[in-house]
Amino acid sequence: MSESTSSHQRRPRYRGKNPRRFAEKYKEHDPARYSATVAKVIASGKTPAGSHRPIMVAEILATLAPRPGAVAIDCTLGYGGHAEAILPRLQPGGHLLGLDTDPIELPKTVARLRSLGYEADRFTAQRTNFAGLPQALARAGFDGADLILADLGVSSMQLDDPGRGFSAKHDGPLDLRMNPQRGQPASQLLQKIEPEKLVRLLLENADEPHAQTLAPVLAGRLFSGTGALRRAIQASLPLADREAAELAVRRVFQALRIAVNDEFGALETFLRNLPACLCPGGRAAILSFHSGEDRRVKKAFAAGLRDGAYARIATELICPSQAERQANPRSNSAKLRWAERGPNSASA
Repeated sequence: MSESTSSHQRRPRYRGKNPRRFAEKYKEHDPARYSATVAKVIASGKTPAGSHRPIMVAEILATLAPRPGAVAIDCTLGYGGHAEAILPRLQPGGHLLGLDTDPIELPKTVARLRSLGYEADRFTAQRTNFAGLPQALARAGFDGADLILADLGVSSMQLDDPGRGFSAKHDGPLDLRMNPQRGQPASQLLQKIEPEKLVRLLLENADEPHAQTLAPVLAGRLFSGTGALRRAIQASLPLADREAAELAVRRVFQALRIAVNDEFGALETFLRNLPACLCPGGRAAILSFHSGEDRRVKKAFAAGLRDGAYARIATELICPSQAERQANPRSNSAKLRWAERGPNSASA
């Protein structure tokens, strides 16, 4: 038997006609080879495993109006869907800088965009949180950007992979960190937190109506994984409405994720730095997904307009079209706002 034959490994078997587990969906993980399968998954309103469907691409392009020669910053590069749409509109002569804190997904996205022909003269990336936007600009050698985009949503690659612990759909480690190399996982946070503090965390990060009931049950416990936490939430809330119980699970996971990654702190720092990072006449667009994020963006843009840091801001909230909400249910809660620095606006 030849060496190549002896080293060959069969794919893991799975039950039923179609694979259900994330790791078993080998066709969805290889879109270049199985494009028909991926197209079928997308047509069904789902996101292929290991990928992410960018939200409100047309609205973001209309808002930011990328043009040849411009400098663009995608502060949350993720799978690179928005960047892929912006990059050709910057040519010739433009450049896109992508930022992302995820050490697992960022190299994959860089390789994907390189395979599309975007070399270092057109596209570069840095592994950093967008709270460090001024430092990232300086490292890239730019004085400012003509357009800045921040998509505050969690990427589907993170949500759907049980190994990342972002979702309770499948059992996995209770982690929830965007960068698994930094900070403490959600399991440690729950083990150490006091019930009173957990009540505040659930209210502030997710508007959880059952915070007072859940906090004493969850605080101070070491959960073995996402499934154990899910079962504890459900047992604490014997809600007759199954959908209401699922919403409570999602809100608790959201609140923990925001806390573990200090998402609100990073967002507030980013919003303070944002005007000074825009070139005169430059525009920023921020895509948010829940009230805590949108509230902070709205207040920061209004304050910037009042103080002269911005010349114009969005007067109306931009939301996904009905067609997009039907095709991609994960877009349902998306909200887009923009702000524009004037030609002579103050930078701070």
